[in-house]
Amino acid sequence: MDLGEGLRQAIAKLTRATIIDAKTIKEFNKELQKVLLSSDVDVKLVFEFTKNIEEKALKSKPPAGLSPHDYITNIVYDELVKLVGSTYEPEMKRRRILLAGLYGSGKTTTAAKLGKFYQDRGLSAALICCDVSRPAAYEQLKTLAEQAGVPFFGIPGEKDPVKIVKQALEKFNDKAVLICDTSGRNALDSKLVTELKGISSSFKPDEKILVISADIGQVAGTQAHEFNESIGISGIIVTKMDGSGKGGGALSAANASGAKVMFIGTGEKLANIEPFNAEKFIGGLLGVPDIAGLVEHVQQAVKEAALKPEEVEMEKLNFDSFYAQLKAMGKMGPLKNVFGMMGAPDVPNELVEQSEEKLKKYKVIIGSMTERERKDEHLLHESGRIKRIANGSGTTEKDVHSLISDFNKMKKMFDMFKNDRNFRKRFSKLGV
Repeated sequence: MDLGEGLRQAIAKLTRATIIDAKTIKEFNKELQKVLLSSDVDVKLVFEFTKNIEEKALKSKPPAGLSPHDYITNIVYDELVKLVGSTYEPEMKRRRILLAGLYGSGKTTTAAKLGKFYQDRGLSAALICCDVSRPAAYEQLKTLAEQAGVPFFGIPGEKDPVKIVKQALEKFNDKAVLICDTSGRNALDSKLVTELKGISSSFKPDEKILVISADIGQVAGTQAHEFNESIGISGIIVTKMDGSGKGGGALSAANASGAKVMFIGTGEKLANIEPFNAEKFIGGLLGVPDIAGLVEHVQQAVKEAALKPEEVEMEKLNFDSFYAQLKAMGKMGPLKNVFGMMGAPDVPNELVEQSEEKLKKYKVIIGSMTERERKDEHLLHESGRIKRIANGSGTTEKDVHSLISDFNKMKKMFDMFKNDRNFRKRFSKLGV
């Protein structure tokens, strides 16, 4: 059970309680303690957290019109936001960013993600490879830079990172955002500290950011403290936040150490990075739909899939537009995250994995249809067509029927959305 699922279950138990009294609150807090401790949140932080909830729930009254259950849920929300830290808003201006971190933190991938993040928002960016200890580092960052469409510089085989920095600064003096990837170690040692200080002295970064993995839990606080003492850090980026039960432990520990969480990595794709928003993160844990985040993901996916405006038009859903939207969904990162934004975070993993496989299969089936069939789904009722499509796509007739069934469900859903003014208002930015 991950942190979000545990929190939602504890709150669900509370909402089923007929009376909210001291005993109910204490039992609820025990559930919260169990969930947070199992997610590797520091013991001291857990007890401070539940103590605050108990005091606020028992010493204050819900505002008029708000039920005790909702009032306590709101208290839990506010305390969780305090536990994980403040929201970060990146400044869209010229900057130099130095990334530091230990082996396995996802530092090199994060460098490419950051480059793409800033470049997608109108700032020219470039990546610099100063990881001179890991043999594959140069090729890895070069490949990721090409995928992100961001310029790259490194010197294969060069062991002096300061020399690399100096040449990179000359080459990229016209770029707004420079991101420097550095060497890692299994642990922070004097050699790494000396190397990072040398790079920092030459690079003169505006930000020195520690990259850590969500799965290290409360060790994140220790790492943040050690790196800050050694080289001084502006904040941290937490990677592998796509479903890690230890994510809450890493965030809370980093926040308790005084480190500012700046970005979180939410998946393997280069677009899967976002500025840390405490309210949004906690809302996701508690199952609150993130419409703004979903809209942004859809917009980015549509852009990356190179879809035409008419292909995302709800009024004209056929197999062509359905296929286009499947392409867009493939660009949106892990489906688990997408379901979370829609307020359905507890979709079973088996169903999500099944959905990923379905998307691939459906694309092949639609690709085997004629142009007329893609435009008019009613033609598929004619004898022989389904068998021909199944044979042409290397699938079964059952698979084709499954596609038609899901297509019809989506068409009904779209008809419902067309008549839902609130939904259409939320998605007005998409032009649908």
